[in-house]
Amino acid sequence: MTASNEWLKVESLDLEGQGVAHNAEGKVVFIEGALPGEEVQVQVHRKKNNWEQSSMTALRRESAQRVAPRCKHFGVCGGCKMQHFHVGAQIATKQRALEDGLWHLGKVKPERVLRPIEGPSWGYRYRARLSVRYVMKKGKVLVGFHERKSSYVADMDSCEVLPPNMSALLPRLAELVNSMDQRDRLPQIEVAIGSSVTALVLRHLEPLTAGDLARLRAFAATYAIQWWLQAKGPDSVQLLDEGGPQLDYTLPEFRVTMPFKPTDFTQVNHQINSVLVSRALKLLDARQDERVIDWFCGLGNFTLPIATQAREVLGIEGSEPLVARSRENAAFNGLAAKTRFISRNLFEITPAELATYGAADKWLVDPPREGAFALAKAMADLHENPSLAPDFVAPKRIVYVSCNPATLARDAGLLVHQAGYRCVAAGAVNMFPHTAHVESIAVFERDCG
Repeated sequence: MTASNEWLKVESLDLEGQGVAHNAEGKVVFIEGALPGEEVQVQVHRKKNNWEQSSMTALRRESAQRVAPRCKHFGVCGGCKMQHFHVGAQIATKQRALEDGLWHLGKVKPERVLRPIEGPSWGYRYRARLSVRYVMKKGKVLVGFHERKSSYVADMDSCEVLPPNMSALLPRLAELVNSMDQRDRLPQIEVAIGSSVTALVLRHLEPLTAGDLARLRAFAATYAIQWWLQAKGPDSVQLLDEGGPQLDYTLPEFRVTMPFKPTDFTQVNHQINSVLVSRALKLLDARQDERVIDWFCGLGNFTLPIATQAREVLGIEGSEPLVARSRENAAFNGLAAKTRFISRNLFEITPAELATYGAADKWLVDPPREGAFALAKAMADLHENPSLAPDFVAPKRIVYVSCNPATLARDAGLLVHQAGYRCVAAGAVNMFPHTAHVESIAVFERDCG
């Protein structure tokens, strides 16, 4: 085990934002709070045969990229892990994590490295799930993120990654819940900020009293927010009072407006999402005479912008209610004639099934963290054995948007080594500044003939 007086040289950061070093025995040591190039002493909290988990206790050589955290709750709150690391260095580290993952896990090296997509580093988080706890010993309610590596809620009165108006509401929300009859039966408030609406979803385990409903309405009137109530799962959400503007975000470059419910999946960082959609469509380069398939289409975040450029877009998603919402959004934007949406399980796709969706010139793939293994595997099987679906025509280009570099690397390995594609470009997307979360975009092309 690493001795408390042993000095370790930090070599890199892992995907959790921890420093990585080797001790005198050659064992890997993960170090909370340490940065590459630093020399540190540690306290080991957990050990296995091949690695140890630790936290930094002393710093002898400081990284030039170490900065003072902006948030006064950093180190206690678990919402951000990398505020002590210069944001430019964060982006470079994420780009390196993407390239390393592609090579070490997929044995894929992109022909071109794309410039990372970046944007505002503070006040960017338009989606958040805040925990709510009434703490009897403190005699107050806490509203915020969990403490680091803990189930406790951090005692916080501001948040630098939330928009300023939402950050300022945190202590007001705590006061509101503390005044409510059901204060110990309200475990969560979900935040969803649109182009003109700040929506708050209150999870309640028991029916709310008339007094509590009156308190919510008074709060909404004072702070210009919109309350939604959630009695059970996400599909149970209901607007407290009808009327007022709808929740939506815009993609101005494509003149697309995306209405959504506060529990729908939308990107946390709307500014980065707008740039990401623009970059993805430039890389896709859909033409007016081309047909495109958008796999894991969600609410139509990519489908609808593609429809402004292509002849036809087929959006495929795993949830029938979500597909219905996509159709509504297409109609809302006047794009129903150029789009079609279907629902199916995207984690179970056979090679023969791919041919049933018709030939497409290009694909946009935007899966959840699990990736698109079934899709990539079906493509690999068809390349090795075309008789499985004789009518299938592979797309000449695939743009893959990923929120997990490990599953991207796995799928890239299948596409490149078994499905006949080249990885022509890849780059990181800094969707979540000050966290270790890595989003990315990759482009695959298949040589004609």
